[in-house]
Amino acid sequence: MKKRGVLMMNIGTPDYPSIKSVRSYLREFLLDPDVIDIPYPLRQILVRGIILRIRPKKIAPRYESIWMKEGSPLRVYSMRMAEKMSDELDDTEFEVGMRYGNPSIKSALEKLRSRGVEELLLAPLFPHHAQATTESSIKEAVLQLGNIGWSPDLLELGHFEDDPDFILPLVELIRPHLDESSHLLFSYHGLPLSHIRRIDKTGSHCQKSDSCCTESAEANSLCYSHHCHKTTMSVVRELGLSENRWTISFQSRLGPAKWLEPSTLSVVENLAKKGEEVVVVSPAFLADGLETLEELEIEAREHYMVHGGRRFSVVRCLNDSPEWIKGFSKIIKNRFASVRN
Repeated sequence: MKKRGVLMMNIGTPDYPSIKSVRSYLREFLLDPDVIDIPYPLRQILVRGIILRIRPKKIAPRYESIWMKEGSPLRVYSMRMAEKMSDELDDTEFEVGMRYGNPSIKSALEKLRSRGVEELLLAPLFPHHAQATTESSIKEAVLQLGNIGWSPDLLELGHFEDDPDFILPLVELIRPHLDESSHLLFSYHGLPLSHIRRIDKTGSHCQKSDSCCTESAEANSLCYSHHCHKTTMSVVRELGLSENRWTISFQSRLGPAKWLEPSTLSVVENLAKKGEEVVVVSPAFLADGLETLEELEIEAREHYMVHGGRRFSVVRCLNDSPEWIKGFSKIIKNRFASVRN
């Protein structure tokens, strides 16, 4: 049997919570055409001329507020996940590569090759397919495989938005936070609507009805918004929540383009004004980072309290929890097995 390896790819993080490091990270991230998909000259003007002059000064203190002794939370938790996965599947090599920043995808691939891996699974750590995350990570991995001259047998993990081995560990993390008065808010990372519309090659499904995101069709089989709704409904069913006890929202909007709605801040404000006690979960993120530890735990909480909220709880990401390591191990094993069957 060929030696197996898994490249676990996450989005990335600055090396340090400094303005210089954040600027370097954002430059690489935002100049990727899969992230901001406007013509090259306009992207350069927007990113270099506006965003990189302003945003690093604002974001660096936010990173500093969540920084761990070991470093960036996203990197720390991603690496811990890989270590636990190596223990769980001791016949498989695991490495973490960040799409932007360090450790790079190239360096992770070189480590896997040096350990004699012959069958390689490209595993973006994103349950929901998106151009800006899944597709960009796969493209970079394939590019770097060519750059280092390595040609292992390749597999792709794909999306797993309603896989029970993802849903059940998620439910077990959420359950202790809930009581009879809790309102569960599913806050997903946002995307520009242009990314969502592009997935519908038929042009006849996306945003043609109020139910386009909840109905499964060939046209939305790779739609991020549809995947988010599938995760939500899977969790809601497992928890037995009535329709008035949960809401979907989208966070982390950037730039002037139209993004998925409603925004997380607008929803928490409305829930606060209604007197709802809120529990927030962010299923798009498998590892805690800026978007969960600062944007939700600090910014969204403050916004909720300012508008009269009473109780606000944020569910930590799956990270390296035992239930998730077992679940992810099954997902990985099933993907390898699917090729042999």
